[in-house]
Amino acid sequence: MEAVPISKFKATCRALAACVTLFVLLLSLPAILCADTASRRFFLMGDGKIHIKNMHTGMEATATLVNPDGSLNEDGFAKIDEVFEFPTREKGEHISPRLLFMLDYFSDLVAPGKLIKMESGYRSPDYNSTLRDAGGNVAKASIHMDGMALDFSIDGVSGKKLWEVIKNKNCCGIGHYGGTSVHLDAARPRFWEAATSKVRTGESDYNRHIYLSTDYDRYRAGDTVRLSLSAVSNYGFGIKRTVALVDDLDGNKTITTAQIKSQDDADCLAIPDRKMSHFITMTLPSNLHEGKHRIRIDFCQRPFEQMPLKTVSNEIELVAPAR
Repeated sequence: MEAVPISKFKATCRALAACVTLFVLLLSLPAILCADTASRRFFLMGDGKIHIKNMHTGMEATATLVNPDGSLNEDGFAKIDEVFEFPTREKGEHISPRLLFMLDYFSDLVAPGKLIKMESGYRSPDYNSTLRDAGGNVAKASIHMDGMALDFSIDGVSGKKLWEVIKNKNCCGIGHYGGTSVHLDAARPRFWEAATSKVRTGESDYNRHIYLSTDYDRYRAGDTVRLSLSAVSNYGFGIKRTVALVDDLDGNKTITTAQIKSQDDADCLAIPDRKMSHFITMTLPSNLHEGKHRIRIDFCQRPFEQMPLKTVSNEIELVAPAR
């Protein structure tokens, strides 16, 4: 048998190795594409890692928010729930993922890798009332009670700078009362300072500023959406079973409608408490076109005439089906 020159043997090996590498890459490509799509479920996302410390309890965690396959990292969110003192089992959910990805995005923007110092995280309704009764600058319908807000600071970054950077994105609630910390929440886009906070003016009474949030920002037609109501001052109202998909901020331009999932066939579904208000689910219609939309819920059995007739969600984006 004729000997193969060593140079030709090496070239053949390199070619085979290249083919194997390409084959493995092609096999993994669908998973890579799927992971990228899944991990971009929010409009604002940083590197997917958060280092946060509760300055009152000393509890600290470094958490990864997204798994390699693009799904949310349950272990990472559980660590953060502990730092926030959020009762995960009782609530059946985590601290708002949208809030955490916003926090990740803005902290990476102004001070990548630095510790986030949390001054206030989750507040139970009883604790919120205690703070309010003691004269604290605390809203009756505080979004802290919904697991959708925190007050935080980052060493080396002024509170005023944090406030301005976040305010310019018009994505969320951002408040600055002076000093190094700011309030950030994942509810209606708005901003305020100490002089314009309106915390003790009764502005949030009678459910005046009740707000509707979706669990993600990006969906595909046919996806299930979990809706949550926040900034609720009083429970014991109803929502109409038929919801509208709209193309405008005011919720007047209806594209199509959908039905809230419920075992009750009634047209007006009761919302008796906070937990029920965080687990409103619906399926996006299959005929909904790609692009930016909002979801409108109409209220029924309103306990106050001051309560609005409807609330419109944050903007969502319908994206093309995965291929």
